[in-house]
Amino acid sequence: MDTNEKLFSEFPPVTADEWKGKIIEDLKGADYDKKMIWRTNEGFNVQPFYRKEDAANATASLPGEYPYTRGNRADNKWLIRIEIPAGEPAAANEKAKKMIKEGVTAIGFKVRGKIDAGTLIAQLLDGIDPQATEVNFDVCQKCAVDFTKQLIAYYEKQGYALDKVGGSVNYDPIGKALCKGTEVGDFTANIKQLVDITAQAPALRTINVNSAKICNSGAYISQELGCALAWGNEYLDTATAAGIPGDVAAKNIKFNMGISSNFFMEIAKFRAARMLWAKIVEQYTPDKEAGKMIIHAETTAFNLTLFDPYVNMLRTQTEAMSAAIAGVESITVKPYDSVYETPTDFAERIAKNQQLILKHESHLDVVADPAGGSYYVESLTASIASQAWKLFLDIENEGGFGKAVESGKIKEAIEASGRERLTALARRKEILLGTNQYPNFTETAGERKPLSTACGCGCSNGEGNGLSPLRLGEEFEQLRLATEASGKHPKAFMLTIGNLAMRQARAQFSCNFLAAAGYEVIDNLGFKSVEEGAKAAMDANADIVVICSSDDEYAEYAVPAYEAVKEKAIFIVAGAPACSDELKAAGIENFIHVRVNVLDTLKALNTKLGI
Repeated sequence: MDTNEKLFSEFPPVTADEWKGKIIEDLKGADYDKKMIWRTNEGFNVQPFYRKEDAANATASLPGEYPYTRGNRADNKWLIRIEIPAGEPAAANEKAKKMIKEGVTAIGFKVRGKIDAGTLIAQLLDGIDPQATEVNFDVCQKCAVDFTKQLIAYYEKQGYALDKVGGSVNYDPIGKALCKGTEVGDFTANIKQLVDITAQAPALRTINVNSAKICNSGAYISQELGCALAWGNEYLDTATAAGIPGDVAAKNIKFNMGISSNFFMEIAKFRAARMLWAKIVEQYTPDKEAGKMIIHAETTAFNLTLFDPYVNMLRTQTEAMSAAIAGVESITVKPYDSVYETPTDFAERIAKNQQLILKHESHLDVVADPAGGSYYVESLTASIASQAWKLFLDIENEGGFGKAVESGKIKEAIEASGRERLTALARRKEILLGTNQYPNFTETAGERKPLSTACGCGCSNGEGNGLSPLRLGEEFEQLRLATEASGKHPKAFMLTIGNLAMRQARAQFSCNFLAAAGYEVIDNLGFKSVEEGAKAAMDANADIVVICSSDDEYAEYAVPAYEAVKEKAIFIVAGAPACSDELKAAGIENFIHVRVNVLDTLKALNTKLGI
């Protein structure tokens, strides 16, 4: 065999139109655009298949080459990071050292309240080599300058080579203003001081963009990226206007970004982020190296749930995987139980091991830009970059990110997105496994209660006029917690009758629908008559009776079933049959189907049940 011969060369090429024609044929008359094209929240379409021509504008650079779309490095060695509260310094230090022994390569200390920076740093870093383990500090914004001075002094005293210590001190005055709902103020002097202090420690970054805050408030992917770019540009512009060289300013900025559950879109987001940031930095300095966007990625709290909490592991695993494939510098995986308790040792060990699996079992760290060359991912990268760039330009044309934060426009836009996503969840256009779809029928929360959400600067949810973090499933959880607290244990009985396929499908739909409120659901194989089904429902002491049959058969079965149980239970028809008007005229009020608002319907049922 000729080794130069292309595989399948004897077959004629197939055009995109031919592929589309075959799909249309298989759809048997269904609308191609409605069935096969997905309209993303970002405002662009995703096609059912992609070909080489769709990635015609993909970057020709290699990993490690400008504009860094494919990564800042020729390898994919990211750091495994864990966040540790520093309220008890000795305990925090012991925990950090234990985690380092178990494979963690970056630590994030969360420092809150009034502190003696010098003493605290010595306590936290006792026995930890910052040349071998990246150390990051999230501190009070007013303390950032003094803290950084003390940190550099500690490194010098310990004899560490300042050019070998990395990490960050999280100075982000715009982020604080966004969370607090306050004015941004003038931060020029602080930036100049921080740049001067860290001049001998080039890998230590003190100016931070914390767009994970808006990811955790329900922002869409292109929104987070567009805001992050404008956020970073505000700091660059301020620094250079104060006389700091562009390359020096850019090399002091670090991005802390969120990771949502949209796997491929998140891969594309980080690739697009590096490309666009390099283009922005290019306007300030000819130094190509300065255009490398240093990204720490953290899994989002937005989609973590109180119920079925082990599913949180699946969410954070896919999120971490997308960030790792995208080539970020470090990743924090939130422990699965962080919604309802201070994470246990077990939960933190699992969170750490999730990344170890990606490295040592999936070997994602040995392949640079694993998604590179995928027509789909390359196309997504271009589309997300286009949408984010439009938002970036809009923000810049209105005076920059700082002014947009002070005017409330950023808060309004992100909160609008959050509301849209909550509505989508309520209508099941967005699925949260275990919450609004496929809930665990028998689970109870017990002692678990949702913790108050907080933004990165320590603001409680709802404090002041700032941007408040959200959790997507919180309203469903409140509904289910109310049911559980009532002690009533409502029973929803499936009166299945008639067409076998339809009654089974509608019973399954109804069980999932009603179990989302914490009701006990009772499914059945089927009844021979309405009378038999109604008697069984009453014998079971059902609070809700759901008739499950085919649309045609509802005209025969629904009214007699309603008449048999209406004085004793809430009656529901599963579906939206053509005879709905006739059924409503007979007194039937409740219908559940794919077009109803699940959350509002369940709230109304709870009210009728006295919950």
